[in-house]
Amino acid sequence: MRIYLFILIAGLCFSCCDDKKTSTGFPEQYVGTWQLISSNYHSKDSVTSNMVKGQEMIKIITPTHFAFFLHDVQQGKDSSTVAYMSGGGTVGYSDGAYIENLDFCTARTWEGHTFKFDLELKGDTLIQQGVEELEELGLGEENLLLIEKYIRVKQ
Repeated sequence: MRIYLFILIAGLCFSCCDDKKTSTGFPEQYVGTWQLISSNYHSKDSVTSNMVKGQEMIKIITPTHFAFFLHDVQQGKDSSTVAYMSGGGTVGYSDGAYIENLDFCTARTWEGHTFKFDLELKGDTLIQQGVEELEELGLGEENLLLIEKYIRVKQ
């Protein structure tokens, strides 16, 4: 009887040592509000930044959904003017891959697409990278590696 109790307690301890995951299986450490600090497309020949001075973007990740919001900080009063952009949808996490299903987006051609990323957390910095299949979106023939870095927004 003692051996069964020991095995049960040991099993519970080992299961608690795993990465913290929500009831949906989504890793808890990625849940939160994140501010974009860098965004680069990498091709075989070059690296191109997606960041525009005077614009900012945040991303909110929950165990089931994500949303992003981009705007210019001068409210359209200088050269960084951008039409407000936003999007969101459901998320998944499977075999170490973070999956975004873009259900809503102000750039309507992106709606209905699924994007798969690897996530890495270094302190308060979230690094998200994955290949965007631009041909499928009608944006070019070359698929590009997108690497984005976010910093956790303190609450």
